[in-house]
Amino acid sequence: MKYKLALTITALTTHFAFTLAAMDLPIASGSFTAARDSLTNYSCPEWFRDAKFGIWAHWGPQAVPRAGDWYARNMYLQGSPQYESHLKNYGHPSTNGYKDIIPLWKAEKWDPDALMSLYVKAGAKYFVSMGVHHDNFDLWNSKFHSWNAVKMGPHRDIVGDWKKAAQKYGMRFGVSEHLGPSFGWYAPSHGYDQFWEPGARLGIPYDGADPKYAELYHPANNEPFRWGPSWYATNSAWHQEWFNRIKDLVDQYQPDLLYTDGGIPFGEVGRSLLAHFYNANEAAHGGKLEAVYTFKDLGTGEFIPHAGVEDVERGVMKDIQPLPWQTCTSIGDWFYSDGFKYKTTAEVVHMLADIVSKNGNMLLNVVLYADGSLPPEPRQFLDEMTDWMAVNGEAIHDTRPWKIFGEGPTVTTAGSFKEDTSYTSEDIRFTQSKDGRTLYAIILGVPTEPVRIKTLASEKIANVALLGSDKRMDWKLEADTLVIQPVVPWPSKFAVAFKITLKQ
Repeated sequence: MKYKLALTITALTTHFAFTLAAMDLPIASGSFTAARDSLTNYSCPEWFRDAKFGIWAHWGPQAVPRAGDWYARNMYLQGSPQYESHLKNYGHPSTNGYKDIIPLWKAEKWDPDALMSLYVKAGAKYFVSMGVHHDNFDLWNSKFHSWNAVKMGPHRDIVGDWKKAAQKYGMRFGVSEHLGPSFGWYAPSHGYDQFWEPGARLGIPYDGADPKYAELYHPANNEPFRWGPSWYATNSAWHQEWFNRIKDLVDQYQPDLLYTDGGIPFGEVGRSLLAHFYNANEAAHGGKLEAVYTFKDLGTGEFIPHAGVEDVERGVMKDIQPLPWQTCTSIGDWFYSDGFKYKTTAEVVHMLADIVSKNGNMLLNVVLYADGSLPPEPRQFLDEMTDWMAVNGEAIHDTRPWKIFGEGPTVTTAGSFKEDTSYTSEDIRFTQSKDGRTLYAIILGVPTEPVRIKTLASEKIANVALLGSDKRMDWKLEADTLVIQPVVPWPSKFAVAFKITLKQ
């Protein structure tokens, strides 16, 4: 029995080694290799630490049905709301599938310059374009995949046009790739209706089972798909395709930031891509690494601490982190969805202050209609965020964490998908200038009573000012509290920030 097991392990090891040896994984020359230890030499650049707030266009053909995230998969799950919506609006998925949604995405009102202008005014310092979602549709002029936005749909280089707009406004530019899970994610498109209901066609294969659409829906496979280790398929041909396409994305657009929706995919394959991204960026910046790679520690793929920037999806950290990190979240659903409840500007501001106080950045998806225009709620948010940042941006941008992140009665729950914390005006978050001479206290609300900050009672304070106001503040140090009298009216909505000069 031991002999047979040893033979099996040897055979698997030999097959794996042969598979990797047979793959083409070119890496630009430079400081990094695909070895784990090499990637831990990464150091986050100052631009990302200074930026604090980025805006993301998590946008593509899945916005067309106005039915939210994961539409391209869920429309093939009989009984799901997206299946029912598709059946009603577009026909049965055996004949009218996701391939028929793609031509309907025309982006006819999309003006990246005008949008980027709004994003900059709202305080964003970097912008991220969707590169490819799980739907396996590339939003750039892809050299390795014919299902792309230049050849069909809007017939535009979405990534390229976003980059031009970002550069015009002096923004750092990033791309997001969600491609790795696609191979197993699309499995329902190869299925069929399995129970009777109005409109069902029992046993008739969906259009994903048609071999002529295999480039979009992938060949039939038995790869499991679920959250965790099976997020990524084991198919080596798929690993090579992923590497080719994401390397093409990186090489064509030379982004400052690359976002992966999960851990590093496919072991050495993903590490090779990451090493190539870093080395190519170093070469483009005279030997100085300016690249940021964000990835997740959720048991999906490989997570190597210090190899990049940890991303927390729709969640926060509990305390100040020693390394820079990022929250990715959305003002609404990930793709436009009718009736979805949007975050308020107050909720975004409070969450942003909490994140920044803990050494993090926020990357916020501002939802777009399929035609590229802004729904009214995201437009209102951008206008309100512009007003708030004009007054309080000093307490956010170019700051660093203080010795503690804050105080107050509200306790945040750390981790992904745990972002629904409601703050009060008794909750306070601290940031400080990079030289440590100025402390900012951000009140997560608009106080009606004197502001009481217990943490600062023992600090040597030279002055207290209110951002957005030239009024002389009435403040005093009591035995255990700094007490600041309120002003009427406060200079901003949602949250107010005090600029506190400490005695040197």
